Amino acid sequence: VSGIRDEVRRLAEERARHRAARDFAAADRLRERIGEAGFQVVDRPEGGYDLAPAAPEEPRPLEAAEVPSVLDRPPDAEWSIHWLHEGWAQDVLRGMASFGATARGRAVHQVVVESVAGDVTWPEDVEVIRLSGDPGFGAARNAGLRRSRGRLVAVVDGSVEAEGDAFGPLEEALMDPAVGVAGPVGVVTDDLREFRESPGPEVDAVEGYLMAFRREVLSGGVAFDPKFRFYRAADIDLSFQIKAMGLRAVRVDVPIRRHEHRRWARVPADRRGALSKRNMYRFLDRFRGRTDLLVGPGNAEP
Repeated sequence: VSGIRDEVRRLAEERARHRAARDFAAADRLRERIGEAGFQVVDRPEGGYDLAPAAPEEPRPLEAAEVPSVLDRPPDAEWSIHWLHEGWAQDVLRGMASFGATARGRAVHQVVVESVAGDVTWPEDVEVIRLSGDPGFGAARNAGLRRSRGRLVAVVDGSVEAEGDAFGPLEEALMDPAVGVAGPVGVVTDDLREFRESPGPEVDAVEGYLMAFRREVLSGGVAFDPKFRFYRAADIDLSFQIKAMGLRAVRVDVPIRRHEHRRWARVPADRRGALSKRNMYRFLDRFRGRTDLLVGPGNAEP
């Protein structure tokens, strides 16, 4: 190490001589060599310079498909909580704080995917995944889910705030090996086209305000449809994937507060209608005729 420092000092002295001779091109080349050695040279206003270790480079933003998976490793937390930043960071920060405050000693791993660029200071204990561009809802969510280190996994919308122990009711539901997905908002359908909210407990799908499942369903290949650029019906599609594994979807009481859903509110009505319809067609392409997955009696697709 001392040899490296001696070489860096020699380069810095040589650079200073070039600057004094106003040979700035040569000085800049030497600055680059100093940087490659892991140091930065800082010129003093009154003359002279200081050497310091180079600041670590910010990791470059990744394409969604480049985000490496940890699903082949044993879990090292009780929960992974997943957030998606689409432009309303304060909502996500509020949600993160609320789940962290109600964890009650649980080992909780929180992950946020930045699908839009922004200068946001996230909590130090949060894993941040910065994407190079917005790949759409499904692909962005999958990028985060591949980082799941918790035995249990929750996908949470930024509009949701925990107002008590949100973990306990979900843990109790998922202790049943027959239950695949649980959450506080459930829906049912008679025809796979129109869905309505249901008090449950058994439902056809859990909505994406908060949906929880065991990590093993991700290892089993369950993922959001990456072609769902908009969020509508993505939660239904994911729920049906889990139900197709022979597991149940249940609604449970969870102490949460739902604030304004900005992704819905900020998209013009005609645009969100077209995006929602496109997603529903994709869902039907996959699950058309699967009335065997529905909980209601006499459900039959016309």
